[in-house]
Amino acid sequence: MMIGRTKDTTVKKIELTQATEALAEYVKTIEAEPVVIVHRGFALAALVPLGNMDYESIELANNPQFLAILAEARASYEREGGIASEEVRKLFEKEED
Repeated sequence: MMIGRTKDTTVKKIELTQATEALAEYVKTIEAEPVVIVHRGFALAALVPLGNMDYESIELANNPQFLAILAEARASYEREGGIASEEVRKLFEKEED
């Protein structure tokens, strides 16, 4: 089992062929140190505490379609600019009237 350190957090790195414990056993340790499964030096998966993240946020952050929509929106903003927050507020105020 290899153990590495990043900043103030100890990360337990486990070679895929050595990851023989039940998943629940690894999950029990992630508050103290996240677990990264590696294979031939490449990280494959990580078990980390999610803190206040909800399931929907995790799902969206890993959804290729959602990430593509965000990328297109950012590119559009770079090309065409955007609407100032004051303008958005005015638009919503008009809708409420």
